[in-house]
Amino acid sequence: MSAIRKSIEIDRSPAEVFSYVTDPTHLPEWQDSALSAVPEGALPVHVGSRVLVTRRMGKRRFPTTMEVLDLDPPRSWHMHGVEGAVRPDVRGSIEPLDGGMRSRVTLSLDFEGHGLGKALVPLVVRRFARKEMPRGEEKLKHLLEHSTA
Repeated sequence: MSAIRKSIEIDRSPAEVFSYVTDPTHLPEWQDSALSAVPEGALPVHVGSRVLVTRRMGKRRFPTTMEVLDLDPPRSWHMHGVEGAVRPDVRGSIEPLDGGMRSRVTLSLDFEGHGLGKALVPLVVRRFARKEMPRGEEKLKHLLEHSTA
């Protein structure tokens, strides 16, 4: 199956957006299903960093260890699940708009199922993510445009 891909324009510079979205501690602020995101080491994350992300879908909790595979500030990042039944593959890109005063953020999300996850990905996870992703991007936009940082 193809990745779920969504874009949104944000009235913040690419550097500000990149700094926020690649700090895993912010994940629960803009993604409803993210209960926690705990880095295994010091921030900021770097290639090779791992983050334990716990999500809720319905009444179940799903922990996944994510690893940072690529960072190209302030343009792009790539993280991949390395543990857990459902292993997300997340790619993000940021394009400067209006001379770098604004940004277009594009998120691409795909999944790899292991064990029980093989059944969950097509039946539940992809459908859930497809609904959650636009809400998450709108929350991200709101948080960044209305913060004083």
